[in-house]
Amino acid sequence: MQLRFATDLSAEEYVRQEAWKDAKLDNCPIHPEGGCGFRKNGTYSRKYPEGTKIARWHCSIGHQTFSFLPDCLSARLPGELKEVENVIEEVEKSSSQEDAVERIRLDIFLPGALRWVRRRILPTRMALTMLIELIPSMFSACDPTLSSFRCALCVSYALPELRHHAGPFLQILPPPLGFGSRPGSKKIKNNHFQHKTGTDPPL
Repeated sequence: MQLRFATDLSAEEYVRQEAWKDAKLDNCPIHPEGGCGFRKNGTYSRKYPEGTKIARWHCSIGHQTFSFLPDCLSARLPGELKEVENVIEEVEKSSSQEDAVERIRLDIFLPGALRWVRRRILPTRMALTMLIELIPSMFSACDPTLSSFRCALCVSYALPELRHHAGPFLQILPPPLGFGSRPGSKKIKNNHFQHKTGTDPPL
């Protein structure tokens, strides 16, 4: 399970200061009363930004690990939230996604570049739409666009700031902002009309 590590540090400052060493989680989120063998479980590395480590804890009884993700980093995507926001901003001011990716991703072919962009823009728009309903006192007048949320928050980058305001809802909001499941994630369903893979049974 991913948890929020509240910090104003940029990704560069987080790495330079080795801020994961300051992360503290005193009680198990599942067993706050204790007695579950809850303990620090080292760190794991993220490829981008280089040198990034994430603090981690483990609950022995619950067989679950908990990691502290700083506000500057994307959930389930490499890199920073600001990098995701830059991509979405380029799409929002472009005539189409195809037009945007021609400036953003020149290193891969168009279909792959579009998938890369949509993995960022679609779940972020869903998160913004959810926040309009979840926090109407702040965002009822907003459209599900980053430009609209930036105006409401009076900030240059909305996503890191939203990680702070959306704290109670992060477990249901989709990544890269929240820690919930990706939108449209498929679950395996039993289909009684589909035979198992392999050769056809004898007549």
